[in-house]
Amino acid sequence: MNDETENPDISSDDAAAEDAWAAALAEQDEEENNAPQAEPAELDEFTDPVPHVPGEENLDVILDIPVTISMEIGRSKISIRNLLQLNQGSVVELDRLAGEPMDVLVNGTLIAHGEVVVVNEKFGIRLTDVISAQERIKKLK
Repeated sequence: MNDETENPDISSDDAAAEDAWAAALAEQDEEENNAPQAEPAELDEFTDPVPHVPGEENLDVILDIPVTISMEIGRSKISIRNLLQLNQGSVVELDRLAGEPMDVLVNGTLIAHGEVVVVNEKFGIRLTDVISAQERIKKLK
């Protein structure tokens, strides 16, 4: 029996298209089965041309990566109700005393403390205490 007698809804054009697709898929399967198989490559063992000395890493790769530095005067937690009531002239109490050093953050990580200075009519910060790399790593863990 042909396809037309098995399914009267399929025309001879549709049956021809199905036959063409079946032939194309069979040809593709045959090509895939006869294709040469990939073999693992033999690679030379990687050796570092400059021996690695701990503490003397080459940082040139990361020196041009931009980071965000920010200074934080202080923080405060308030409810959403109080937040919605803030308007011009409102005062928000911070968790720091006047004269305490500000936090210097790089990408949100504390790296130093400092005091506010004015240089050429612009605010700046003079670093008074820099957090050591070991202490910053300890805080990450």
